[in-house]
Amino acid sequence: MIIAIDGTLASGKGTIAKRLSAWYGLPHMDTGRLYRATGVAAKHQGVSFEDADTLADVARSLDLNDYTEEELRTAGAGQAASKVAAIPQVRAALLELQRAFANQAKGAVLDGRDIGTVVCPNADVKLWVDASVEARAERRLKELTSKGDTLSLSEMIAQLKERDTRDKTRKDAPMVAAADAVLIDTTHLTIDAAVDKARDAVEAAIARNS
Repeated sequence: MIIAIDGTLASGKGTIAKRLSAWYGLPHMDTGRLYRATGVAAKHQGVSFEDADTLADVARSLDLNDYTEEELRTAGAGQAASKVAAIPQVRAALLELQRAFANQAKGAVLDGRDIGTVVCPNADVKLWVDASVEARAERRLKELTSKGDTLSLSEMIAQLKERDTRDKTRKDAPMVAAADAVLIDTTHLTIDAAVDKARDAVEAAIARNS
């Protein structure tokens, strides 16, 4: 069973993916980590974000063990991820890795921005997770503040809007809900309630296919 979870930053999709992974005993891939690591690696190596071919080489040679979660969850890493994710050569370099992970014998849970539309268009379950930009900014700000970053709420909202626009308007694999995705708006939901809705969608798919 392949579960594809797409959505905006700080909407809760990552937490939902982890919970579903644990509940159904499926391996989980946060595909955003691939792009974050590519962006961080490029900055470390002094590679320009305009140099598409070299960025693709960076993506192909990634070893995620070289990067700590703390390093990949900064605001800077997120901005770098969004920039490299807009580059077709980078997306192509990482596509087969994601598909190979998805096509394991038992299946997998993957979360990102183009899983249900590009990486796994035939996924058994597709979810689109979103929330208002204000709610997402408050969540992300809380996370970053705990790590020592200093941003105002207005700055965070502006960053999220910029990133949403970049992700939605890129030519290659833009961020968009798959036509057959189940929509989950987490603006006013607790994470437990959001996970319950996601699990309901999975159970409905299992029932349809049994």
